[in-house]
Amino acid sequence: MQRCPTHNRLIQKRRLFHDSFYFDHCVRNLLSDRIHSDFSGGMDDRKALALRAGHQLPADCPVALKVIAWLAGTRLTVIGEEHIPKDTPVLYISNHRSYFDIILTYARCPRPTGYVAKKEMLKIPLLSRWMKFLHCQFLDRSDLRAGLKMILSCVDLIKNGVSITIFPEGTRGKGSNELEMLPFHEGSFKVATKSGCPIIPIAISGSSAIFEDHKPYVRRRDVTIEYGAPIYPAQLSKEDQKALGKYTQGVIEEMLRGQLQNG
Repeated sequence: MQRCPTHNRLIQKRRLFHDSFYFDHCVRNLLSDRIHSDFSGGMDDRKALALRAGHQLPADCPVALKVIAWLAGTRLTVIGEEHIPKDTPVLYISNHRSYFDIILTYARCPRPTGYVAKKEMLKIPLLSRWMKFLHCQFLDRSDLRAGLKMILSCVDLIKNGVSITIFPEGTRGKGSNELEMLPFHEGSFKVATKSGCPIIPIAISGSSAIFEDHKPYVRRRDVTIEYGAPIYPAQLSKEDQKALGKYTQGVIEEMLRGQLQNG
């Protein structure tokens, strides 16, 4: 008996749903095997337990992200990477114009790093699971109490050696000029002031030209990532400490101006 097109589409969707969860199951098993091998290989118990609890991805994850950037044809210029401390977690603060900002910056992180993302990302099944493995924290912008709880979670991660990346504009910038940034949310910087970690400002230019400027196509483009000198909030004037977001945004804006002038 010939099935109607609607029935066939339902079967295809069911298969896709099943395949997605089968893939998710395989990923979980792979991570479980990796953790088990770390135990059997004589790994320090405290480190292994932290790995199990924190869902840390295998060390080759940055390599996979570099491969994605390579497949997209991204020609990357990195400036100031020597400013990133190797012996302590930090709070990365960056401007944000593209989904590729996460891929490009995470691939350069010298230590485990989590990202702050909006709560809506939890609705994407597989992506949300991988984001959790990446120590990502999800922000409910409509709930002040939940936002404070998220900040405290970030502080705990930093105290346990995990760096945090925040795009304090709150969303991707869509202006025609790289210098057009939305005001930085001051609350984002409580992660640094409460944990005592340094802030590493990041200026990214050219990333929106990979995808956002001409959806749905991915184009080969030049992107510059510049890391500024560490900012230690306690060493700033009281005025700058009160407006830490504005101060850091000014630093990033100056880096972007330099990139545009030299580009």
